[in-house]
Amino acid sequence: MPRPLSVQLYTVRDQLAVDWAGTVRRLAGLGYGAVETYDVVSDPKGHRLILDDLGLTVSGAHAGQLLDPDPGPALDAVTTLGTDLAIVPAGLPHEDFTTRDGLARAADRLNSLVAPARRHGVRIGYHNHWWEIEPRFGAREGEPARHAIEVLAELLDPAVCLEVDTYWAAVGGAGVPGLLHRLGDRVVALHLKDGPGTKDDPNVAVGGGTMPVPEILAAAPGARRVVEFDACAGGTDGLFDELAASLTYITSLEAA
Repeated sequence: MPRPLSVQLYTVRDQLAVDWAGTVRRLAGLGYGAVETYDVVSDPKGHRLILDDLGLTVSGAHAGQLLDPDPGPALDAVTTLGTDLAIVPAGLPHEDFTTRDGLARAADRLNSLVAPARRHGVRIGYHNHWWEIEPRFGAREGEPARHAIEVLAELLDPAVCLEVDTYWAAVGGAGVPGLLHRLGDRVVALHLKDGPGTKDDPNVAVGGGTMPVPEILAAAPGARRVVEFDACAGGTDGLFDELAASLTYITSLEAA
């Protein structure tokens, strides 16, 4: 049975700040069956109760606190929320992705989280933006240069997985379906978003912009699907309309 379509709660961060329970209830009302959290250490028990009551599962949890000297509190919160995927959403120096030595440092930092995560029964993941994609590294003669995230993947412990933000990967210059094919089983989750393919313009409903969504889904058929908007024009009602349209579009592709 396929996993339910998820939405990254960062999308509705302003609405959550006003009414957490009402906002996730509205997401459930649209038809989403899961959420991906981003503020894990803020009342994970209370949030879990609300989500359980609504029948929403947690597909994964973004936790910048995993990079704290003690990742234990973040991992405790992740397990309380009931997910098996703890994701580092950012926080590694951008410049580490511009040199091989830097990539080795980034990999070592992520690999150091494998053992504590395993003790909590969860897996560590890393989520990209554009800065892990733009730098390219030379390959063997006759082969194309590789994106920094591809070199990073080779340095990671096999237990560390990737959540590929497909939009930021495209903004960083990647052909996203090809990148997903090359990363293979390392990719366990996708952020699905759409728009004009620029860093600063608002997102639009998935399927309404420049992203080759059918090809992306086909390139990572087993990955968890998470809809996210970094920004959206049209205020709260416009945002929820775009979330509804995204769900309708992705569901139609998966049913085809």
